[in-house]
Amino acid sequence: MRGALMRGDSIVVEEHHVKAAAGIVELVLPEIERHGARYTVTIAGESGSGKSETATALAEALEAAGKSCLIFQQDDYFVYPPKTNDRTRRADIDWVGPQEVHLDLLDAHLHAFREGVSVIEKPLVIYEEDTITSERLDVGDAEVAIVEGTYTTMLSNIDTRVFIDRNYEDTRAHRDKRRRNEAELDPFIDKVLAIEHEIISAHKALAQLVVNEDYSVKRQLGSD
Repeated sequence: MRGALMRGDSIVVEEHHVKAAAGIVELVLPEIERHGARYTVTIAGESGSGKSETATALAEALEAAGKSCLIFQQDDYFVYPPKTNDRTRRADIDWVGPQEVHLDLLDAHLHAFREGVSVIEKPLVIYEEDTITSERLDVGDAEVAIVEGTYTTMLSNIDTRVFIDRNYEDTRAHRDKRRRNEAELDPFIDKVLAIEHEIISAHKALAQLVVNEDYSVKRQLGSD
C-alpha cells in the first residue's frame, strides 16, 4: 500500500472500519477481477465519517486479497493549506464547497493512473507548517487507487463510488477525538459542516455502494 498522509494527520483504524472494508471488498473485488485493468474507488462522506480510516482498512483488505493499492487523499489537493483555508473561509463563508479543492488535478492524476503511468507528481500538505509541497508517488504495480475525501464522489475517473452514510452530527464524537486543535470545534466550524452537509448529502445518490450507520455495506439499486 502506497500513498502518504497529509503530514500532521493521524489515522486509527478500528474494528468498525475493518467491518466496512470487508463489506466493500466482498462487493468490489469481483468487479476489479472482471475489469482486468487499473481500478479506481472513492470513499466519500461528511467530515468525521471515517473516510481515511475506511480507505486504509480497504487497502489492507484488498492487499490481503492480492491487489496492490494506492491511496490518494483529497486533503492534499486543497487550493490553500489548512490554516490558510480556515482563514479564507472565515473571511468569506461562500468559499466553503468543492471550489476549495483542485478536483480537476486529482481527476487528472486518476486518469494518468488508469492510463498506466509509473510515477505521479502530486501535491502534499504539511499541516503544521501550513504549506503545500509536492511528492513523487511511485505507482509501481498498483492495481487499485483508493481516493478518500468529502467531494470525491464528484470525480469522473472512477469505477466504484462508496458513500459513508453518517452526517456531521453523527460524527461529532469522532471529530472531537481526531481534532488537531480546539478551534476545529468552534461555532464557526459547525456552520461550515452544515454547508458541507447540504452539498455532500446529495452525493449519496451517485454512489454504487453505501456504508450504513452500523458499518454494513449495501449496493444501491439503480446505481451505475
